[in-house]
Amino acid sequence: MLTSYTRSSPITDGPKPNFIIILTDDQGYQDLGCYGSPDIKTPNLDKMASEGMRFTSFYAQTVCGPSRAALLTGCYPLRLARNDTGEMPHPKLALSEVTLAEVLRSVGYKTGMIGKWDLAGHSQDDFNPDLLPFDQGFDYSFFTPTSNDSKVNLLRNKEVVELNADMSTLTRRYTDEAIGFIENNKQHAFFLYLAHSMPHVKLAVSEEFKGRSAAGLYGDVLEEIDYHVGRILAKLKESGLDDNTYVIFTSDNGPWWVKGDQAGHSGPLRGAKTSAWDGGSRVPCIIRAKGHVPAGRTTDLVITTMDLLPTLAKIAGAEVPKDRVIDGLDISGILTGKVTELNRPFYFYQHDQLRSVRRGKWKLHLPHRQDPKSIAFAKWPIHIAPEDRVVFTMPVLYNVENDVGETTDVAVQNPEIMKALMRDLEWATKDIGDGGKRGVNARPLGTEPYHTPNKLIPENHK
Repeated sequence: MLTSYTRSSPITDGPKPNFIIILTDDQGYQDLGCYGSPDIKTPNLDKMASEGMRFTSFYAQTVCGPSRAALLTGCYPLRLARNDTGEMPHPKLALSEVTLAEVLRSVGYKTGMIGKWDLAGHSQDDFNPDLLPFDQGFDYSFFTPTSNDSKVNLLRNKEVVELNADMSTLTRRYTDEAIGFIENNKQHAFFLYLAHSMPHVKLAVSEEFKGRSAAGLYGDVLEEIDYHVGRILAKLKESGLDDNTYVIFTSDNGPWWVKGDQAGHSGPLRGAKTSAWDGGSRVPCIIRAKGHVPAGRTTDLVITTMDLLPTLAKIAGAEVPKDRVIDGLDISGILTGKVTELNRPFYFYQHDQLRSVRRGKWKLHLPHRQDPKSIAFAKWPIHIAPEDRVVFTMPVLYNVENDVGETTDVAVQNPEIMKALMRDLEWATKDIGDGGKRGVNARPLGTEPYHTPNKLIPENHK
């Protein structure tokens, strides 16, 4: 619910532009042709990059639910109000939070959500039915409650469509729904959030794409996603919307660390999903908007998914709420090329633990706390390669401009940089929070009941 709101003038003349965010799940930084993949063919996304801007230091969060919460609210997950006790990494996002959909809808946008939600409970069956997309600012939704770990149930708005759906059809079905939403709303300004279930494991691909990629099943899945991104771009062109639509493609976090042909690739970065290494949260991002974003540009400025809310609000002539801290920045000037510098910190959290900070080319890792009760310590390392399960006993500094793989500690040589970054981390500890202690500008965990019985999924199907 939007509690404090004033409009600003849009930065574009004429009709308000449309926005489409395409979010993949657990995709590695390298897993597109335009990001250096040697064996995954992504011609549609490569073309999209050539027609827009490619980001090489773009950060999400390190795991699914918190990443989606950050994208939709413009805030670090530990700052957010939750409809639960805060013990699980995946938040049940409280209705008191203001989402990007609510901000855009308040200035006339039609809003749609398709794909993986993961903000009402990390379960296909046992989720809070009062915290679904329809309750968080989306006029229309076709979605699955959470990850496709073992099965996928599909809902439309608040009605169950299908239980235990065939996962090999999901990428096509999500795209069909996206194209239908575009067709039904092409006379209005719209915001479409398309969050694919893949390439999160359990991987599945249609017969048309099975065995096509030299990167195995994982590559097949991404090549199918690329094909369907092409369908969406073609629909925009066919509908006369191509020159007035921002299309944003990114991932919620880095890849799973798994063996075999289901593995994603974070190279040349170190680490994987759930880690504070860059491979855990530094992800590909492409933004294409003909006539608004100059073609063929690349930036290495530190940008985050949290920046999307204030940026799209500015472009649309909306404004972020004034009664709370928003961590994202308006990067509309960077998109147009008018701004070429940005000095801001980005904080890396493993669940509730503050692990590191990057500012410019410098990244500082804090010593690890050996807390057996912490999910970040007790459970998450199993998702990281053994050689990356490093326990720091002293602060460690990397120059990630020269040492993108975070291999050589340069703390001793740079004492002033260390002091400055430690001040950043002290601020984050106080303002956002750390180790289960919420910061002074974090919102409450929520006043609603922690659990609402789910009556949408019949008990005999759970």
